[in-house]
Amino acid sequence: MALNIIFAGTPEFAAVHLRALIASEHQVCAVYSQPDRPAGRGKKLQPSPVKQVALEHEIPVYQPLNFRDPAAIEELKAHHADIMIVVAYGLILPKAVLDAPRLGCLNVHASILPRWRGAAPIQRCIEAGDTETGITIMQMDVGLDTGDMLSKIFTPIHSDDTGGSLHDRLAEMGPEALLDTLKHAEAGTLTPETQDDTLACYAHKLLKEEALIDWSQPAGVLDRRIRAFNPFPMAYCLQGEERIRVLSAQISRSSDMQPGTITGVSSDGLCVACGDGTELCITHIQLPGKKPMSVADVINGQPQRFISGQPLSGQTL
Repeated sequence: MALNIIFAGTPEFAAVHLRALIASEHQVCAVYSQPDRPAGRGKKLQPSPVKQVALEHEIPVYQPLNFRDPAAIEELKAHHADIMIVVAYGLILPKAVLDAPRLGCLNVHASILPRWRGAAPIQRCIEAGDTETGITIMQMDVGLDTGDMLSKIFTPIHSDDTGGSLHDRLAEMGPEALLDTLKHAEAGTLTPETQDDTLACYAHKLLKEEALIDWSQPAGVLDRRIRAFNPFPMAYCLQGEERIRVLSAQISRSSDMQPGTITGVSSDGLCVACGDGTELCITHIQLPGKKPMSVADVINGQPQRFISGQPLSGQTL
């Protein structure tokens, strides 16, 4: 049976799920998304990926700043939706909104709850060294990602996964899990599972300030952070006043040199001493104003760019 759905989401991860709903038997009667934000060099207002999909399919779009205004809540109720699907929307939904649809509000969360609640579960699970993640479909309540779990699907986290690659894999997995959950929701055959709050961690929002590499950390920690922060906010180090983005690296050998010291430069990469006697080999970087390049290509063009024994500045957190 087709459901009348309100969809709420903002980034591309959410847009993938909206496209799947539009292509399904269900009817998306309204789309909610964050207000347009300035972007690009011209700082022109840009619609979110979700809004762009909705406009392409001539679905009404609503962009309230919040739901503190009773008029915004009444506007939502007027759609008489069977269910509301929320995917990376970015606004807190009050109880009046959660209770408005006949079947309530479901959230597609990009991790296995309750492990990572909050804004950046994809990146934080890589940074923490988790070996597994997935998608959780959850019945929303007034807490932050605290509602009953309705469906889970799992995927391993590979040693070369980045925030970008894991995002894309979860975005492929999520729509199928969502559509399957909707079938069970309408049939009344879901079996909600209560979350164990003692197992929860908070996935803090990504901050650009975190991206400056702290060479006093062990190489394994830095490897995970570099991968987690690719493509945003992108880890970086400093050479003098220049900011060098670090796109990829590998754990190398042991080192007894001062953390942050360049220990070797070759076609294999740029090796830097880290904390706990470890070493990281940086393989791909982006110099200021340049495109991403392998370290091998950089030193071919600028053989004196990096010299063994010199420091790459960083910070001690």
